[in-house]
Amino acid sequence: MSKKILITGGAGFVGSHLADGLLAAGHEVRVVDDLTQQVHPAGPPDYLDSRVELIKGDVRDPNRLKEVLNGIDVLYHFAATVGVGQSMYEISRYMSVNTLGTAELLQAILENKYPIQKIVVASSMSIYGEGRYHCSKCGREAAPQMRTVEQLKAGKWDLHCDICGGALKPVPTNETKPSQLNSVYALSKRDQEELCLIYGRVYGIPVTALRFFNIYGTRQALSNPYTGVAAVFASRMLNNQQPMIFEDGEQMRDFVHVKDIVRANILAMEKPESDGQVINVGSGKPITISQVADILARSLGKDVTPIISNKCRVGDVRHCYADITKARNLLGYEPQVTHEEGFRELADWLRGQQAEDKADTMLKELSAYGLTV
Repeated sequence: MSKKILITGGAGFVGSHLADGLLAAGHEVRVVDDLTQQVHPAGPPDYLDSRVELIKGDVRDPNRLKEVLNGIDVLYHFAATVGVGQSMYEISRYMSVNTLGTAELLQAILENKYPIQKIVVASSMSIYGEGRYHCSKCGREAAPQMRTVEQLKAGKWDLHCDICGGALKPVPTNETKPSQLNSVYALSKRDQEELCLIYGRVYGIPVTALRFFNIYGTRQALSNPYTGVAAVFASRMLNNQQPMIFEDGEQMRDFVHVKDIVRANILAMEKPESDGQVINVGSGKPITISQVADILARSLGKDVTPIISNKCRVGDVRHCYADITKARNLLGYEPQVTHEEGFRELADWLRGQQAEDKADTMLKELSAYGLTV
């Protein structure tokens, strides 16, 4: 059955791909987006399907929310200011857009008695902090504390067991791992997740929180230096500049293609088994940051060697990648795009893009606030 669906923040990278997927499935799609300059310097994006009803507005505006929520069956809440490093010095903006914006959205649904059938909220792997680990010496599972500034200054990137001092080996991170909030962004994303889940429990609305890992693909905001690392690297390479890699480049992440993210979101809407659940969405296959730079360079045909900085951003984690068992069991989700395929597609798209390289600006801003060591 066709549904009327609202995507907050839906003019962005992930939201626009989701809009395409929902339209292809026969649904009607409305998008509300503030079209912030940092993400949309040229205004409304030309990639947004003409069938999408685009309304410019801020999720903190109760009057605008009355307009966009009217007649909606399903809500995808994607609106958020994104950037771990930037969140540490734009504290009030991040908490206002992400936390207050979510509260205003839920308040508007409640006060106007909109009969929303399902809410899917975009959460983030950032709320985990460090991932899960296994001690190679004593054999225990470990969720270590964040690395100290002193460790980072000394270039001691890897983690060791709190009990025996043995080297810790990263293992997949599942949804039961306690949060380690190491940035304002992480705090605000946990706020978004928990506000929606609480609201769903109290008022009997099915809610699913999807914890996205590192998403990449076409339509990323290449001139936004606080977007994903793949886009930052690509912007440097397209301008024939060496991308800078923090630490030693061996830190592991879970890069998941936006098409797989779309698939998981549609499944979350369709599967009642996901109601009330928090679910990881990733590829389940770790890749190092150096490997990402290498695949991108090969895909773009660029002979560019990254700079290994041996520096670190305060609050960065060493390793974190997804255990997607729960997504498989509850959603029937299976990632379909390999890293080689996904980065090749990204490179094909990138060749037709103009990217303003603002990586140096980002580094100067972080350094000015003492957020690099």
